[in-house]
Order: sequence, then structure tokens, then C-alpha cells
Amino acid sequence: MKVLNVISRLLDYPSDELVRNLDTLTGWVAESDDLDAPLRDKLLAFISHYERMDPLDWQSEYDGLFERGRAVSLHIFEHVHGESRDRGQAMVDLLERYRSAGLALSERELPDYLPIYLEFCATQGDAAYEWVHDITHVIALLSARLSQRESPYHLLMDALLQMAGVFVDLAALKEEVANEERDDTPEALDKIWEEEVVSFTGASQCDQSITRPGTAQRRDGQPLTWIDAAQNSAQPAPQE
Repeated sequence: MKVLNVISRLLDYPSDELVRNLDTLTGWVAESDDLDAPLRDKLLAFISHYERMDPLDWQSEYDGLFERGRAVSLHIFEHVHGESRDRGQAMVDLLERYRSAGLALSERELPDYLPIYLEFCATQGDAAYEWVHDITHVIALLSARLSQRESPYHLLMDALLQMAGVFVDLAALKEEVANEERDDTPEALDKIWEEEVVSFTGASQCDQSITRPGTAQRRDGQPLTWIDAAQNSAQPAPQE
């Protein structure tokens, strides 16, 4: 499932290594027989946008988008558990699943970071898209919010939804998130907690304290409103 690895790399921080290898990624996407035209077009449009941008500007945009507030956090459980104690056990369970699949994380890597999750999915063979399907409610929310912010990163979320084989009423979801209060404004950021390190319930089972990548990833308050998994509006795509 190389395409999941490609999307994982594109969603991660735009490091110098990623910038140097954009041509290679473009070539693979353009020539791969594993991608249909709509999926290929989404990925090529994303890469084309950022390969024309100065790398420092791309990095600055990435920081401003994903490291300010929680609305478009790439940490899956931010949208499910927020700062509740349930997130700790969910982290432990996911980390154990990674370990059983042979995926080892560094001490500072969070298992619910979407690029890492996708890297894990890519190792799961025929079950890969089932794992992606399990988080489509989060992916759809990210797609809607990123579209609202006119960010090309929504293309990667749309690609994941397509690969998972689900139909999501994105128009309705975009209308819903349009009424949300932004959490990345100076006023909202004044309320962000200053601490970076958070020890999760059961952290001793992980034998580590997990550190968030930036202070903006931790805020006071309850989890963000998101699509209820029990009422998941993401349904299997209609069969033609």
C-alpha cells in the first residue's frame, strides 16, 4: 500500500528531505498503476502546489495550520477524547497494536499522529483500508475544516476518504463547521496551556512520557465537536 506511505510523508512536516524528494513522489504518483485518475489528480494537485512554494514558506504555513489550536490537529484522539483520561488508554492500546505489527516509535512520537497511523496502515496488507475506514469520521472533519481554511491539505484527506470507499456529505459538514469559532486566533491562543509534556493514564505501560510536538497541541477544555462515531455519516460508497 505504497500510496498510504506517500500520503503519510506528504502529511508530515515538510522537512528538507521531503522537499528534495517531491520530484520522485510526483513521478511515482503519475506513473503508478495502483491509482485511479481522481486519486492521482488529488495527489498531483497537492504536490504541484507546494513544489512551487519556497520551502521556508511551506514550513511556516504548516506550523501556522497544524500547530495552532486543535481544530485541524493531526492527532486523531484530539478529536475523539480531547484531554480526557480515556485518551491515555486509547494511546496505550494503539501503541501495543503498533508494536505487535513491528512498528517501533521513538519516545517523543505519539501513536495517534495521523502520518504514523497511515504508516502503520500501509503494513496491514488487505486490511489497510479497513483501518483507514475506522477513522473516516475524523478524516472527514479535517477535510471540511481544511477546505474552510482554503488549505490544499484537504486534498489529502479527500484522497483518504476515496481510498476508504466511503461516501461523506462534505457539503453538509462544511456548512456545519462554518459556524465553529476559530481556535487559532490570537485571542484563542492566549488560552492555550503552556505545558508541553502530558503523562497519559497508563503511561507506565508504555514505559514513557509522551511529548506533544508543540504547545498549541494542548488546550484546556473539552474535546472538539465532531461527527459522532455511533451516528457516523460516512457510509460505504454506493456500488456501481
